[in-house]
Amino acid sequence: MMNLPLNTSLCSSDRRQWLRMAVASLGAAGLPAMGQAWPSRPIKWVVPYMAGTGPDNAARIVAEALGQHLGQPVIIENRPGAGGNIGARQVARSAADGYTLMYSGSPMAAAMRMYKNPGFEVFKDFNHVMGMSRSDILLVVHPSSGIRSVADLLAASKSRDIDYASGGVGTPSHLGVELLLSALKTKATHVPYKGASDLVNAVLGQQVVFGAPIFSVAYPHVQAGKLIPLAVAGEQRNDKLPQVPTLDEAGVKNVHLSSWGGVSVPKDTPEDIVTKLRNAMEAVLSQPKVRQTLEMDGGKVQVLDSATYTQAFEQELKFTETMMKRVGLQAV
Repeated sequence: MMNLPLNTSLCSSDRRQWLRMAVASLGAAGLPAMGQAWPSRPIKWVVPYMAGTGPDNAARIVAEALGQHLGQPVIIENRPGAGGNIGARQVARSAADGYTLMYSGSPMAAAMRMYKNPGFEVFKDFNHVMGMSRSDILLVVHPSSGIRSVADLLAASKSRDIDYASGGVGTPSHLGVELLLSALKTKATHVPYKGASDLVNAVLGQQVVFGAPIFSVAYPHVQAGKLIPLAVAGEQRNDKLPQVPTLDEAGVKNVHLSSWGGVSVPKDTPEDIVTKLRNAMEAVLSQPKVRQTLEMDGGKVQVLDSATYTQAFEQELKFTETMMKRVGLQAV
């Protein structure tokens, strides 16, 4: 960095020249010049799940278009582990300058009750900018299992010990199955993995009997005949698999589940940056190509404003409390 000349009796033109040189020096040192508009450098978007999961795929689709819209690259950084808590902790402790985004969603709210010490606070540590997508949960088994319906799955659980894979403690693939098992009045052993991709691979590899991953991650394998879908855990059938019944239709009432996500930033991020980010996200999500790509594997674009998205976290937290009491789960 430049040193101020000892001679303080500089003329106006000399002072202007020195200021220009000082600003150039700051830029060369990698420091933002005063008054520089956001974004002036690449943005990091932390996805707290493994590459290839539904959230990761959605974030990458949006990140590419968002980078083009903002004129700066938006780089995905996968930070999986502890049901998404590791990535959330990282972002909660990051500088509130608009250069670190968080792919946030329902597991963040669930973590407030599923973990004794998640390492962050979902409302105090984050500004929830907006919701962007939602995905159904799909109950699947391996073709060789011989199971072809929810009734078959129930019968199998009554006749022998069976297990299921989840994408981690507190994820929809965990909470949803526990709620399903409670409704069916049966049991299965929980085997947690690091994300939806590992969950699906566990079912594909017959390491477990069944799982309930995000629809978009399971769908390509269903199309290829490598997984058998038993039911959609939504209020209505998914357009991509119209022949697959809902849990309601399969005889399991009032178990409606989905995984939803969006973007959040550290709590004290300046409001002008938050507004610019929100406007850019809305513009990108309105692009037909982006929407089509996001919905290719059965997900849905769901744009929610900040207030509505924050309310979704509140509702998910209450749902998690109710579910844990209902099925007797304790925080880990």
